[in-house]
Order: sequence, then C-alpha cells, then structure tokens
Amino acid sequence: MSSPTRSVQPRALRKVAPQLAPKFEQILTTEHDTFVWRIDDYPWVRSLWNFHPEFEIHLIRKSSGTAYVGDYIGDFGPGDVTVIGSNLPHDWVSHIGKDDKISGRDLVVQFDPDKLRQASQHLPEIKRLNSLLTTAQRGLRFSGATAQRAAHLLETIGKFEGLERLIRFLRVLELLADSKECEVLSSPEFAPNVDALTLNTMQRAILHINSHFTEKIQLPDVAAVANMSTNRFSRFFIKNTGRSFTDYVVSLRIGRACRLLSESDKPVIDICYEVGYTNLSNFNRSFLRHVGKSPSAYRKAAHGKRVSTDSQ
Repeated sequence: MSSPTRSVQPRALRKVAPQLAPKFEQILTTEHDTFVWRIDDYPWVRSLWNFHPEFEIHLIRKSSGTAYVGDYIGDFGPGDVTVIGSNLPHDWVSHIGKDDKISGRDLVVQFDPDKLRQASQHLPEIKRLNSLLTTAQRGLRFSGATAQRAAHLLETIGKFEGLERLIRFLRVLELLADSKECEVLSSPEFAPNVDALTLNTMQRAILHINSHFTEKIQLPDVAAVANMSTNRFSRFFIKNTGRSFTDYVVSLRIGRACRLLSESDKPVIDICYEVGYTNLSNFNRSFLRHVGKSPSAYRKAAHGKRVSTDSQ
C-alpha cells in the first residue's frame, strides 16, 4: 500500500462520563474461524479504552462522536473504517445520555496478524498484506470509495460461513492494503506501556482532563488524580501519549472550538471563553498555530463545505 501521511485535521475533544476501567480485551475465535466478526451496540461492557494483540477493523455503522487511537483524538461518523494495530489502545465515544443506547453502532472484525504472516510463507499472494499490517500498527483510517466498498464487504461477511466467509475477509484486507485513501492516526512517538496498571492510571487522568479542560486545569491537579508527583506524572504522561500535558489540553480546547465554529453561530469571543481561554488574543494565536487559519476563516470554510455538501 502507499505511505499515508499523518492527519493534519484539527483534533476534536471528548468529554465523557466515567466509564469502566481500561483493560486487556481477550478475544477468542472458535476452532473453525480465522477471525471474529460481530456487531456491537453502544455502550456495552467492552466500550472502553482497551487494547489487545489482535488487529481490529472497526466500522462505525451509525452515530458520531470522538475517536481515541493511541495519542490521536478526532471526530468519527457513520461509514468510518479504521484498522487498529496490535496492543494499540483505542476507544470510540458517542456523546449520548446516561440511559441512551445505540443499537448496532459498530461492526468489528478482529484477527491474529501472525496467522496471516504464517500463511504467507505457504501462500505468497498473502505477502501483499504485510505492508498493511506494518502501517496499521499505528492505526489507519480509510475514507472515500475505499471506506464505502470496505463497509459493504464487511457487512456481507456476516451472511456467510466457511470458505466464502474467509474469502470476503481477505477481499477486505486486499482492498485496504491497495488503497491510498487513508491516514495514519497515532504518532510514531506513541509507544505506551500497555500493562493494566498504566492504562488504569492513564484513564483516570484522561477522564479528569476531559471533564475539566474548559476550566483552569493545572498539571498538579491531574497528577494528584494519578497519585503521582507533578514531575513524575509529567514524564509519565509524555511517555504514554507522545505529547505534553499542555499540548494535550490545547488540542482538546481547539478541537471543541472547531466543532462550535462549524456547528453553531456563537460569537468567536463566546467560544473562546467556553473552551477554556480567558483571553481572545491568546485564543486566536493558538487556533491559528494549530489549525492554520483564524477562527473566523475556519468557520467560513466549514459553513461553505456544509452548504456544498447539502446541495449535492
């Protein structure tokens, strides 16, 4: 496959209610299956910040929200197709009410990449998938015609058994491996320690940040939530997210601002204060540095794109 570039789209926030502690997800296939195929409701017991050695192809069938893949934070919507590499933490959060439920939100395929690598020793045609397995280690999101075709193929897998089921699975992998319509999500620097204790600590810290980033949140406060000294937590956070605490908070604030600018008519100064800034000049500089244009220019472009899409 081609060498996709890292996304430069503005990162979105997620502000979520406390959820189950992150954990290792055990995935079991039957003796007759090469992969797991299932459709999940949201939320359910595995809707959390989790990791597993198996690769995962994740199709969002309905709803929207915020995706976390390694140190990537971004919006998701219906039709999004993402491939998650081994032990790469991930989560998709829809912003819904406490008692709400989205039936069949996700279609998930999980498989052991080593089985494919072993099979390629005897079936050379499968070697063409090696580039996909390598690049997807950091997470890949597909778009355009590739995502549409992959979504259709993924849906049909559930209708078949045996060899035809396997053939359709391989067709999906071939389609993704040959596509240029993709972006790498997590940064090269993101190399988390994925033991349960580390993930549990990270989850507590991230949930606290995501619940308070529009306020005057400070590093010592979050370090206390993680039961660490400020210096130790700072090093811990950088190691496990690939970015500083300050950069992380700014990304959440700018992501929220992008959403408000594109989805509402609130004045820029109101959005500035709503996302946690106390000075409009600082907000404008930060927005320009991260997004590449001013808040007003971003809003104009976003509204223009929406009008163009609606007219099609």
